Amino acid sequence: MQIQHLSRSENYRAPYGAVTVGTSIRFRIDVNEEDKEIISVSLCYAYGLQLFQESRIRLNQLDGSQSWEINLRMPMEPGLFFYWFEIDLESHKLFYTADRASPDGRGILSSGRPKYHPGETHHPSAWQVTLYERDFRVPEWLIGAVVYQIFPDRFRRDRAFSLTRFDENAYPERIYHPIWHEDVDYIGKPETGYLACDFFGGSLEGIREKLDDLARLGVQALYLNPVFKARSNHRYDTGDYEQIDPLLGDELSFRTLCEDAQERGIRILLDGVFSHTGADSRYFNKLERYEETGAYQEARGKGLSPYSSWYIFHRRGDQIFYDSWWGFQDLPSVNEHDLTYQEYIAGRKGIIRRWLKLGASGWRIDVSDELPDSFLRSLRKACKAEKKDAVLMGEVWENASHKISYGNYRDFLLGRTHDNVMGYPFQQALTGWLAGHHPAEKLASILEEIREHYPLPSFYSSFNLISSHDIPRAITIMAGKPDPGSREDQATCLLSPEERELGEKYLRLAIFFQVVFPGAVSIYYGDEIGMEGYRDPFNRRTYPEDSTFGSELRSWFEKIASLRSRWPVLRTGYFKFIKASGHVVVLSRWLEHGKDVFGKPQAGPGHILAAINRNHKKQVVQLPDKALSLPAHSVLIEVDGKSFKL
Repeated sequence: MQIQHLSRSENYRAPYGAVTVGTSIRFRIDVNEEDKEIISVSLCYAYGLQLFQESRIRLNQLDGSQSWEINLRMPMEPGLFFYWFEIDLESHKLFYTADRASPDGRGILSSGRPKYHPGETHHPSAWQVTLYERDFRVPEWLIGAVVYQIFPDRFRRDRAFSLTRFDENAYPERIYHPIWHEDVDYIGKPETGYLACDFFGGSLEGIREKLDDLARLGVQALYLNPVFKARSNHRYDTGDYEQIDPLLGDELSFRTLCEDAQERGIRILLDGVFSHTGADSRYFNKLERYEETGAYQEARGKGLSPYSSWYIFHRRGDQIFYDSWWGFQDLPSVNEHDLTYQEYIAGRKGIIRRWLKLGASGWRIDVSDELPDSFLRSLRKACKAEKKDAVLMGEVWENASHKISYGNYRDFLLGRTHDNVMGYPFQQALTGWLAGHHPAEKLASILEEIREHYPLPSFYSSFNLISSHDIPRAITIMAGKPDPGSREDQATCLLSPEERELGEKYLRLAIFFQVVFPGAVSIYYGDEIGMEGYRDPFNRRTYPEDSTFGSELRSWFEKIASLRSRWPVLRTGYFKFIKASGHVVVLSRWLEHGKDVFGKPQAGPGHILAAINRNHKKQVVQLPDKALSLPAHSVLIEVDGKSFKL
């Protein structure tokens, strides 16, 4: 018996991919059974998010064919729709379920019905349709944009910097680097150990002074790691949501940065850390460095605090304990269900709206998969109420359409919380392929699953990154030795000249792929010049002052990134993998009758063919209409059928 259903082909499921609620979908399956013992073919399905309703419907056999199909209207509530097929034969029943390793969404015969509930091992697997709100839109400026991520302390000192700035912000545990190109601290002071409390003096004004250079790179948005007052250099331990960290500047320097960036067509995205605060904060005040009475002081009987309901304390005799993020005592967890906290963050005069009003264009929400859906919805409402084109992006490391946390599927890409998410599956698929950890078939399979499951606006604005502050640098991942483990070893494990040469070749290929693949091109500061380093803190080194460092790579990035603004087809054009085999990827971007995937007319080229060879040997790729010859570690691009010289 031959059975076929390809979920990524509109011959078998139309329309393609995620759909808005209430959409009618045509499902088809081909069943070739010569003995004609088929009694019926059924589409079995379950839909919901936290609770699921399950049912089945018999398909109609098309006259004179071996195809069976049905048109079925989807539910009117956002959620997930899982489906599979059951084929009743005279002697037994067959289950046809999804093959999640397949780039084209094909199925496999299984011994039983698939499992889809949270907590179950999803094998066999069901096919998935994501159902999202009809009015869901992502701000147009973000779709296909080039985004540059900056770790503020390490990007650039401003021209007015002096060491007195360190003296004015001295704390006993802090380490200040007078010399910009010193290596990062990974030991700390003897009395404290490592606390991520070493500082170099990068500032908002330093970023502002580099806006022209960033504009020449083609950057359309800056995503800044936290900028609010905090004890550490990463500032994920917020001390005061209402104050820019004095080492970085003040409210005026923030507003000026936003205004000057806007003049160059660049937006500013802030990092919002709302699952916890710092223990050293005006809200908790464990170290008693703030004048206001904090929740920790009230817990110890030292007065009353307006923030005491934000935190959860436990007592054991005379000892006080409190819930903290992943057990880190410097990061006390916040109760996001507390109404006073919700008002402080998402209210009419809350933090979200305050900084949008002062010039920001959106927020990236730290560990958003650890925040309640109801709280995330309130953040979205606050964003859109202040600025209709404000962005709310989530930090989700997996396929966000069916992410499970706290025992439930999450409301991440249904049009009620996030606009988009960080593209860690993209990063793992791309750098893993370029490093030779898996073939192009797996790269395509991972990315096609994301494309099938994400709402179109989210997919075309997904932060397609290759590095970030939370993972090793791309060049180190792709060409360096495996992570040696300890910080002591990471500090001295640098790329050899041979590894560096190979890594720069892979970086060129990675950047090219980012630009020709749908989504926002997300560059972590320094990737455009090949900065290297393992995990925190070595992926957070200072941006070199030497303008010649990595200049050839930067020129390559500048040239390739410019294609995004020159050719709209690369931002919003249709997409298809033409070939993904071993060392080679060939993909196509195109407009249909001059219109993009959102149905909007676009100028410029109507078709782009792009090819990448990651191998150290020449590859000849046979396509249906021609052969492509790809030298080692090379890229090729054709514009409307003609070769384009890069």
